[in-house]
Amino acid sequence: MNPRQSRSRIASFGHAIAGLGHVLRTQRNAWIHSVASLAVILLAIWLQLSLTHWALLFLAMAMVWMAEFVNSALEATVDLASPTVHPLAKVGKDVGAAAVLIAAACAALVGFVILGPPLA
Repeated sequence: MNPRQSRSRIASFGHAIAGLGHVLRTQRNAWIHSVASLAVILLAIWLQLSLTHWALLFLAMAMVWMAEFVNSALEATVDLASPTVHPLAKVGKDVGAAAVLIAAACAALVGFVILGPPLA
């Protein structure tokens, strides 16, 4: 890899960190995901879960975070493309929000299946 490619790769990480910061600063649901993720991690530590259960929990949490980030990107793009209210812009935003809802519901089910029995 030449020096120019290295700088480009490093810049890509910088852009990703900027995106992470933007979502955490501007999206109130990201804070809800943060609290939920922290609670799950602390509970999993306390319950001394197996590595397999840890992996499943991390995959479920990643699914929610990825949906939130894609939804945030979609909302910004729709706002740019359609600064005025438009029915199709609403559809795009609603569908993005639905993706987050589905991911969160599935992650909650995974959490209940994994964390429920040891807590019971």
